[in-house]
Amino acid sequence: MEKLLTDKRTKWLSAIFSEWYGEKQKEMLITSGVAIWYKSKAEMVKVRWVLLKDPEEKKKPMLLACSDWELPAEKIVTFFLRRWQAEVTFAEVRRHLGVETQRQWSDLAIERTTPSLMALFSIVCLFANTIHKRRPIRPNTTAWYKKQKITFSDVLSAVRLEIWAKSKLSISLFKADIGSFSAKIRYLQFLLTQAVS
Repeated sequence: MEKLLTDKRTKWLSAIFSEWYGEKQKEMLITSGVAIWYKSKAEMVKVRWVLLKDPEEKKKPMLLACSDWELPAEKIVTFFLRRWQAEVTFAEVRRHLGVETQRQWSDLAIERTTPSLMALFSIVCLFANTIHKRRPIRPNTTAWYKKQKITFSDVLSAVRLEIWAKSKLSISLFKADIGSFSAKIRYLQFLLTQAVS
């Protein structure tokens, strides 16, 4: 495959992908063919390989293989890009919802918990989308760390605040008399200064 990258006889076709690792309308050069893949000493599998290279040479060349050798090369690349989005989703679910840190004792409990966590992740994202349409969700920042992009923790925080606001959990029903409270503090300060002197 490395020889194909530099061989002048290699026929490259241009293809534009609507999504390419965060880039929109990314042009890539594609060449493909069919080969035999040796799965083991006894078993051979026919595969379609797809070699991609960036015409701007910003990205590294990529080699893909698919056991459905009748699929067009563009379709194989599209399936690969979809799989990558699923991988990112699984990474976010592991990081923020603790899919890998489950403490169940049985396989059945794990089989129930993982789909539930994935459903929770999806519900949070759907809520966040609705919130974001009304007012943009901003990244949570601190004095020492300024985030440029929204992460799932920001989304989770926005959804949590929205739920609290709707259920009135964030508003205390207790009405304190602020004036008398500050007067009591001043009186205590006065007593302390008298006791010291």
